[in-house]
Amino acid sequence: MFYEKVKESADFIREKLSEIPKTAIILGSGLGGLVDFMEEKCVIPYAEIPNFPKSSVAGHAGNFVVGKIGGKLIAAMQGRFHYYEGFSARELCYPLYVMKLLGIENLIVTNAAGGVNRDFKPGDLMIIDNYINFIRVNPLIGDNDDRFGPRFPDMSEPYSPVIREKAENAAKKLGIDYKRGVYALFNGPCYESAAEIRAFAALGADAVGMSTVPETICGNYLGMEVFGVSCITNMATGIATVKHSHEEVVRVANEASEKLCAWMKELVVSI
Repeated sequence: MFYEKVKESADFIREKLSEIPKTAIILGSGLGGLVDFMEEKCVIPYAEIPNFPKSSVAGHAGNFVVGKIGGKLIAAMQGRFHYYEGFSARELCYPLYVMKLLGIENLIVTNAAGGVNRDFKPGDLMIIDNYINFIRVNPLIGDNDDRFGPRFPDMSEPYSPVIREKAENAAKKLGIDYKRGVYALFNGPCYESAAEIRAFAALGADAVGMSTVPETICGNYLGMEVFGVSCITNMATGIATVKHSHEEVVRVANEASEKLCAWMKELVVSI
């Protein structure tokens, strides 16, 4: 039944496209501006896609967009789904299963995150080297369909070294400074406590956020090459000198969006 639902979604999208991209990018809070650089766009609202989840979070437009950047055709999710919205882990990764049936091979995940590493500052961009799943929610729990992927997928290298090298080269070409680190998943929707942040830091986290890890797990399961980058929009609780607000997260993400978009434009052309 799940496979048939995914196929219905993929068929609906395929009928609207003359060509299928090989690379997709998921745009996090305040980072949806990349679609403004896309040409020959086909914009499909999530609400029109059969069986697709619906997001209601500010900063997430809710569109599946296919278009060209630098002559390279890509798909972009302008807004994602989160566990704190009440979705199951499998539901929030539903679009990735659709991408699999569309034939997408490369996945770039972006997010807005809080800085745990005290060497970071708001506006920094961080290549994700690895993740820690603090909430232990996994989109692969349940019956496995071998048409999607193996029952026990390997996670020894969740982020593609090939795409990471291309991203590093793109950043160097553009003169963009970046950090590297470990991303920790927190379920939200409240921000973390200072004690939790101290625990996360002690366990090796450099940034914390409320997304990305389930998508990383699912993307690897589906056989995709996955690359992740975080926009550090605030310093985490106990490090920050002011209280958190989603409006401030989106504001800083919007400010950093120009730099991130330039970087991602250069990267997708090279993949």
